[in-house]
Amino acid sequence: MCGIVGYVGKFDCVDFLVQGLRRLEYRGYDSSGIVTVNKSGGMHVAKAAGRIDKLVAKLAQTEMSGKLGVGHTRWATHGPATDVNSHPHVGGDGLLAVVHNGVIENFRPLKQRLEAAGYCFRSATDTEVVAHLIASYWELELAAQPDLTPKSMAAQGYEPLVRAVRASLQKLHGTYGLAVVFRDYPDVIIAAKLGSPLVVGVGDGEHFLASDPSPLVGGTDKIVYLDDHEIAVITADSLRVLHRDLGEKHADVQTLATNTIEVDMAGYEHFMLKEIFEQPDTLRNTMRGRLKPDEATAHFGGLNLTAKELRSVRRIVLTGCGTSWHAGLVGEYLIEELARIPVEVEYASELRYRNPPLDDGTLVFAITQSGETADTLAAMREMKRMGHMTLAISNVVGSSIAKEAHGGIYLHAGPEIGVASTKAFTSQCAALTMLALYLGRMRHLSPVQGAQIIEQLQALPDKVNAALECDAVVRRIAEKYAHCRTFLYLGRQFNFPAALEGALKLKEISYIHAEGYPAAEMKHGPIALVDSETPSVFIVPQGAVFDKVISNMEEIKARGGPVIAITCSEGAKAIGALADDIIEIPTVADFLQPIITAIPTQLLAYYIALERGCDVDKPRNLAKSVTVE
Repeated sequence: MCGIVGYVGKFDCVDFLVQGLRRLEYRGYDSSGIVTVNKSGGMHVAKAAGRIDKLVAKLAQTEMSGKLGVGHTRWATHGPATDVNSHPHVGGDGLLAVVHNGVIENFRPLKQRLEAAGYCFRSATDTEVVAHLIASYWELELAAQPDLTPKSMAAQGYEPLVRAVRASLQKLHGTYGLAVVFRDYPDVIIAAKLGSPLVVGVGDGEHFLASDPSPLVGGTDKIVYLDDHEIAVITADSLRVLHRDLGEKHADVQTLATNTIEVDMAGYEHFMLKEIFEQPDTLRNTMRGRLKPDEATAHFGGLNLTAKELRSVRRIVLTGCGTSWHAGLVGEYLIEELARIPVEVEYASELRYRNPPLDDGTLVFAITQSGETADTLAAMREMKRMGHMTLAISNVVGSSIAKEAHGGIYLHAGPEIGVASTKAFTSQCAALTMLALYLGRMRHLSPVQGAQIIEQLQALPDKVNAALECDAVVRRIAEKYAHCRTFLYLGRQFNFPAALEGALKLKEISYIHAEGYPAAEMKHGPIALVDSETPSVFIVPQGAVFDKVISNMEEIKARGGPVIAITCSEGAKAIGALADDIIEIPTVADFLQPIITAIPTQLLAYYIALERGCDVDKPRNLAKSVTVE
């Protein structure tokens, strides 16, 4: 959600900023813009609502250049997507420009105060308040030192600029990732972070800034993750990191593991399709080194809890949002089935404001793809405040949630660029399966049972590869039903969360209304929706409740509803005349079925969206990393 990219160094920055903004498109946006500062021409801003191509068209009509600049992709929170509301926003009489991720909750009283002081507002955004607020403090600094030159400013370590930014930050309530550039100082970017991610890339005679590492790939492999309440002073040759409470800090430079291949489409039409077909490999990566056949268990190096501490756990809370919440529901079934520990699954947006009665034996897992989801981060912080051990299941190394949790599990699924999560979901489910095995073997699972589960997990990537062979069948089914306006997704037990996730995928990228239900609940209300134009997608592989789901299928057919069945070859024979269309998948154990059944539902959503002409990787109104409440 929103993206920042910046550069200061020895080369012109415009091409890098545009390329960086394109790499941030997956986060979701509705407008974009850049600002450059140079020694001869001052500060120049270009911005446009819509896709980045519109910004590029504007840039082609200008002569913007500079060896310092920042860019931004905006996801609207305050004011519609217009050129005027796009970032960057200029403060004062063109003294400075600001780009901002996050939300300023007290922007209205600040705006009233600034308007009373004579500042003119042109946009409806909260960010313009930040720009004028910094300008107001910077004007005070200028009044005290009117003869500041770039050289004298550098000699002071840019401290007057830092003071103006710091004084402004103290007035802000909310979250921010900020980058500030100053018209008269074309050699420094001031960045600040609270609740919205920022990273600094370290190069040779150049530095980079971004809201996540993806724009930095190919530019540098050295990276500094900023923490909350930190300000970074960035020039071509130096990086200073200042903490609100701790003063100047040593910049912890880490190696960026991401490579350029992972963020390219590799010949696929969309990132989403590429990521669907990557799942055999991403599952192998998630499981690599974590299965211990000789001990018939799994092992995690980052939980930071002893076996004795884990045995004392009496209750587990899984919290997340969207797809991660669905993975949590799968985890509830897994952990209760294999480890016999009571589990609750909470929407993070609700948990952060609730006061649930959790006893001392409660362990909290925050599940997140990005590691930056604002609601999940806030819920985890509240659980930490209450004294509970909090662990993270995340795909992004160095993310806010991964850093703040007491420990956790990295998915190692690689960058997920498509906004609709696919490989992260199946990797989350695989990680939760191994966690359930690990906890179960501490309790009641025998070595034989543990060995059987490991054998089934080891076979899983090949099973997923076989499931992907349904691609052509799913595409034909998508062509048949792409005109429909409502879908029902129905499953039971482990496949109930799979039904919820399948419905979410269709909604996200095709804009078709879809609902997921336990199959038996269909007759308690949703059956009123059934008609000849409302397909029901039954997730019905062989299992303990197979016959029960067949009965629910009969109820749909009796009312003239089309039935799409996702089942194994044995199930296909039994379903026969009941299903209008059948998608066959490999047979796996019940507890692994959500991973296998996710494949055809992901493909169905993808191909229906394609038929409808939707922007698959960048669906409207959505953001990959939801960093606002």
